[in-house]
Amino acid sequence: MAVRHNLRLGARKSARKNAPRKTFRAKPRTQAQLAVSSDGSRWFLAGASPDLAFQIEATPDLHPRALRDSPIAGVVLASVDLDHVLGLLLLRELQPLRVYAASSILRVLREENSMFSMLNRADPQVIWSPMPAAVPFPLLDAAGGDSGLYCEAAFLSARYPIYVRNNELPREATAALFFEAKSKSASKKRATRRVVYIPAIEKIGDDLLAKVEGADVLLLDGTFWSDDELIRLQGKGETAHHMGHIPVEESLHLLKNIKVGRRIYLHINNTNPILNQCSSEHRAVRAAGWEVAEDNWHLEL
Repeated sequence: MAVRHNLRLGARKSARKNAPRKTFRAKPRTQAQLAVSSDGSRWFLAGASPDLAFQIEATPDLHPRALRDSPIAGVVLASVDLDHVLGLLLLRELQPLRVYAASSILRVLREENSMFSMLNRADPQVIWSPMPAAVPFPLLDAAGGDSGLYCEAAFLSARYPIYVRNNELPREATAALFFEAKSKSASKKRATRRVVYIPAIEKIGDDLLAKVEGADVLLLDGTFWSDDELIRLQGKGETAHHMGHIPVEESLHLLKNIKVGRRIYLHINNTNPILNQCSSEHRAVRAAGWEVAEDNWHLEL
């Protein structure tokens, strides 16, 4: 399985104009975006970020092969937050593709937001496919072709973004996505390779921990370092938990004994000090065996 990743921008400025100069070393990042493939030819996106056009330009594997011939076969949505769905509108150029999402998210996009009707100006254009809970399903392209990838969704919360008018939707607002593919290498001990993608999560329970165990790659919500991060920096705001994100300093402790191949934080807010490679928080993350994702990473499993 091939995995490509891009991450959100992370440079933080001091709140005080005349604050003492401190060492700050960080890399610019685009918004969180993942692409997975079992054959290097057909790719599925996990979410569709507002930066998707720039991310495609920076990723040769995602470049069109010919006119109206994109290697992007589909999109799997883990939430309906704007930074996960706005990029769908950049895929409206009559290239057939399949979009998987929870039934409630499909309803929000198709019935409550007229902009997304741009994705169905022709037939076929976008095939909207509901994804079940806790059941692995094959990722198919718009024509029904098998990509060699499987996905399983574990729905995590009922915390829909504020633009969603319906307040009686089921607990499908966010999901952990488990991608699987068969390894092509005969030297691998295990035939199946597994990537876990959790860009937003408030609480990590025992059931989810058990399901994550043994994954080849864990990509986890690293939005905030501490629960009161925004309040301390701005003097007001919501806690990380209230916004649906477990702080990194908590997840580091909860996952300290989990057995996975690589563990990587992503979806990092520009207030999070782990972006600063000179910070004690960044050193704590690295010392615990975690990585901080960067743009244009390519992982082969």
